[in-house]
Amino acid sequence: MRIEPLTDALIVVDLQPDFMPGGPLAVAEGDQIARPIGELAREFSTVVATQDFHPRDHVSFASQHAGRKPFETLALYGGEQTLWPDHCVAGTPGAAVHPALPDERVSLLLRKGTRVAVDSYSAFSENPGPDGTRATTGLGAWLHARGIRRVFVVGLARDFCVKATAIDAVREGFTTIVVDDLTRAVSPANAAAVDRAFADAHVARVTAEGLTVRT
Repeated sequence: MRIEPLTDALIVVDLQPDFMPGGPLAVAEGDQIARPIGELAREFSTVVATQDFHPRDHVSFASQHAGRKPFETLALYGGEQTLWPDHCVAGTPGAAVHPALPDERVSLLLRKGTRVAVDSYSAFSENPGPDGTRATTGLGAWLHARGIRRVFVVGLARDFCVKATAIDAVREGFTTIVVDDLTRAVSPANAAAVDRAFADAHVARVTAEGLTVRT
């Protein structure tokens, strides 16, 4: 598959220290994809980096719910909220974008999960809020305005924010490709379910090795 630098965009999802091994919400082998993602970013004219950026008392933190533990689920706004360890608190080193992603290649830095009462997995919209609606981030309109037709999605974590971003990208009208070997999951046991979700949403999957750049 050829990368078209002017009409393709790369979305780098939550490549942040708190998701790396040793972080409070570590994704196994997350550190192994940082450098290859940084190298891939140099092949695109448009690179969007998302950044979890939570208030200290964010609704998704298990610490904010008495008697609850990380990775439990909670009924919230008519849906189900996974509770997480405190992570990516705004302004902390763990919330920074990983240094392997070259800053000069990032066209847009999109912070998500910034509202205390609403979580956000997708780069395109927040999770449902108290009124049951999903607030848009405006990313879809921004990409369309730049002439983007396809998006390639990489980063962390495959079974949550990467999945939500890729599926929403299709809904926004983009041909969507997940570069599978440049993602890692919170729970590898979710792989089959995520594969089905991608297939049902018409999200394509490739490997980095299968990408070439049109010159």
